[in-house]
Amino acid sequence: MKRVLNAGVLAITLAATGGLSAQDLPKVTIAMSGWTGFAPLTLAEKAGLFKKNGVDATIRFIPQKDRHLAIASGDVQCAATTVETWIVWNANGVATTQVVQLDKSYGADGMAVRNNIARIADLKGKTVAASAPGTAPYFTLAWFLKKNGLTVKDVKVVNLEPAAAAQSFIAGQNDAAMTYEPYLSTVRDKPEAGKIIATTLDYPMVMDTFGCTPKFIKESPKLVQAMVNGYFDALDMIKKEPKKSFEIMGSAVKQTGEQFEKSQSFLRWQDREANRRFFAGEIQAFSKEAAALLLELGIIKSVPDINSIIDTSFVK
Repeated sequence: MKRVLNAGVLAITLAATGGLSAQDLPKVTIAMSGWTGFAPLTLAEKAGLFKKNGVDATIRFIPQKDRHLAIASGDVQCAATTVETWIVWNANGVATTQVVQLDKSYGADGMAVRNNIARIADLKGKTVAASAPGTAPYFTLAWFLKKNGLTVKDVKVVNLEPAAAAQSFIAGQNDAAMTYEPYLSTVRDKPEAGKIIATTLDYPMVMDTFGCTPKFIKESPKLVQAMVNGYFDALDMIKKEPKKSFEIMGSAVKQTGEQFEKSQSFLRWQDREANRRFFAGEIQAFSKEAAALLLELGIIKSVPDINSIIDTSFVK
């Protein structure tokens, strides 16, 4: 009886993957970080949802400042990052194309400041911890400052990755810090260390997408579709089995399910319908404003054709 059951399971597995065993599935590597918004990709990997759709996708945590280097070297084929970062990569010779929106930040990215700082304009001459130019936290810092009459030249930027920026801020270093969930909640939990003066609730400008190299998309469109479907399957799993899903996603960033559930409340993952709306005009409008700021910062010297770095065919 046991052999019959195992044979049945094998038949189902082979049918779901087009006749391939899990060991024979085509392999893809995805570069991303521990940002809460990317977590459904982790869930798709850990819960077997990528494999169910016919692709053996492995996730590698690579800092945003180095992610494009991994893509350029051929070590990874796909990545998750913020919309403006794709502009930076393409403008600097790393050809990539966005295929699905992952999330929008609703307070999950923010600026922490000492309690004696009343407004962002008071940061003039102060020290702010943020990732390197070309990353989301640096861009967010520049965006926040510009909306308050300052530029990055008005502050002293200390380059620290989001986790380190939050940890050093709590330890009493620097006047301010740019970070995101799950690390932003460590600041929320330590009001004596400082306060969160602004987030993406105040300035809605952090949104993330998943994409791959044009070469990979052209050569392996079925694998790209499999990963996009795996992401949407993960969103379905989160709805049906939230506690189990939060445990799996939290474990990847050393959080309990309860901690992860709290951090994800500050963002919104984007389903198929949200994706269709996003690619129908919103991404183009934001990219235009973002590109202007990137030019102003000197991070890019020219603006790539925005339409050429977007492929909407995988979310229709």
